[in-house]
Amino acid sequence: MCGIVAYLGEREAYPVLIKGLKRLEYRGYDSSGVGLMNGDIRLYKCKGKVADLESHVGEQDITGTAGIGHTRWATHGEPNDTNAHPHVSQSGDLILIHNGIIENYGPLRKELVKRGYEFRSETDTEVLVNLIEEIRLKEKVSVGEAVRKALSEVVGAYAIVVMSKSEPDKMIAARKSSPLVIGLGKGEFFVASDGTPIVEYTKNVVYLEDEEIAILERGEEMRLFNIRNKKKTPYIQELELHLEALEKGGFDHFMLKEIYEQPRSIMDSMRGRLRLSKGLVSLGGIVEYEQKFLNAKRIIFVACGTSWHAGLVGEYLFEDLARIPVEVEYASEFRYRNPIIYESDVVIAISQSGETADTLAAIELAKSKGATIIGVCNVVGSSISRATDAGSYTHAGPEIGVASTKAFTAQVTVLILMALSIAQKKGTISKSKYRNLLTELDSIPQKVTQALETNDQIKYLSGIFMNARNFLYLGRGYSFPVALEGALKLKEISYIHAEGYPAAEMKHGPIALIDEEMPVVVIATRGASYEKVVSNIQEVKTRKGVVIAVVTEGDKEVKEIADYTIEIPATEEVLMPLVSTIPLQLLSYHIAVLRGANVDQPRNLAKSVTVE
Repeated sequence: MCGIVAYLGEREAYPVLIKGLKRLEYRGYDSSGVGLMNGDIRLYKCKGKVADLESHVGEQDITGTAGIGHTRWATHGEPNDTNAHPHVSQSGDLILIHNGIIENYGPLRKELVKRGYEFRSETDTEVLVNLIEEIRLKEKVSVGEAVRKALSEVVGAYAIVVMSKSEPDKMIAARKSSPLVIGLGKGEFFVASDGTPIVEYTKNVVYLEDEEIAILERGEEMRLFNIRNKKKTPYIQELELHLEALEKGGFDHFMLKEIYEQPRSIMDSMRGRLRLSKGLVSLGGIVEYEQKFLNAKRIIFVACGTSWHAGLVGEYLFEDLARIPVEVEYASEFRYRNPIIYESDVVIAISQSGETADTLAAIELAKSKGATIIGVCNVVGSSISRATDAGSYTHAGPEIGVASTKAFTAQVTVLILMALSIAQKKGTISKSKYRNLLTELDSIPQKVTQALETNDQIKYLSGIFMNARNFLYLGRGYSFPVALEGALKLKEISYIHAEGYPAAEMKHGPIALIDEEMPVVVIATRGASYEKVVSNIQEVKTRKGVVIAVVTEGDKEVKEIADYTIEIPATEEVLMPLVSTIPLQLLSYHIAVLRGANVDQPRNLAKSVTVE
């Protein structure tokens, strides 16, 4: 959530900032703004989208070769023009943008008020910019030193960029628990929340570590130190991102494009790891920690949202195949309930962005207890990838739509590979079953392509159910997490209330809701619980519920009792989530489009949740 983009160099800053903010729209936001430096500070900001900001700027002066831009997702203070970033210090000398939360902003604000400061906004960010100013004026230090001293006093998370009229050729960037990347060009610097705004300008980047501060000065090399004033050497990496991946490629929405990218993204998640000809699974990122897995008495998944659903699939996989007990925890709850963690535990943290604040906090807690931490994330160089002992990237490519689609199937793919690798080494899976699952996994991209062929049928069904007020999603075993994920997708982007349930639990409460107005989506593919699911469908039909069933191709039994059936290719039960989730993604997408919702940027949601 929230987006940062900044530029210092020779080219005009405003076009870089606006294009960068548009690239960051996927993160979710409710206001935006830019600040330009050209002898004086020119500030333009407003509630709404970046397009609203452009209209607000209009024909006003946008010259200047240094500037900062921001998209805000409201935390302290409602979304409005005043609370939007950037924020200016009381004297008008400093301008600052900020992602994260300053937890002790209340006491700091009270102290600054005593010293004569007045505040225009309700934000913690305005407190921070004035704290920096107070230190600079009182101690007569440079802006960079004032930033360092101020950050030593704050508690919380931050990614900030600061400029000053008194030092116009300089920009200060710093981070803690919120991502920030610096792009290095020829005589120019770019700063952003992630690589998307800067990929077309440079491939050379430095990912700031926690409590690091960068001094960017026109005509000078980047200088780096931490809040304890220890000099650091910047580690320059190559940005692994391609510009074409950030475009819609002819699709109406990024979400639809990403749904259709899944045959490739699943294949990319297996590439180099599944060696079918040799009958091997090799995950180089965790090979040094395989013994930890083999000796583990317990695996704990920590994640949020869609990644938590992937963790639930992982629970079935590791217990079923590798015979290791598993717990799946909401990262936001895990860290606050004083969990019991042993040094023999393996904690697997799952996050698309690799920046999820609650998951990062859970990692730090588990590390403090001596557990082995494995990461599964999509963004190379992200905070989680650096905080974990080892891990595996999903290689799904950029996911711009706020509602995760290809991220989910890529995460599940990596977890399948992990579980198969550990099971084979533990000897908890027969050679014939292992070989069969490898062969079937290799065919999954083709079967996902077949599942996408249901698109036209699902578009038609969406027209029938677009005005429903409630949906119920049911599944058993491996299909239960799929039901949860299907319900989440529908409510995320269409704003229809939806709940996912284990099919057997329906009669313990939700059955009271079922009538002719209640669509019930049932994942009824062939598997160990198939007959039980058929009985659950009959229970729904007895109460006049409308059943939409996702079934295995050629199914006749469910087809006779369900109102509508969507056929998908047959595969092994442990792999079915990769295929059965496809029609549910398409259903949520088409219903949302028909309802006129903003599919890629649903209200109130953010792609990367970097506050707790």
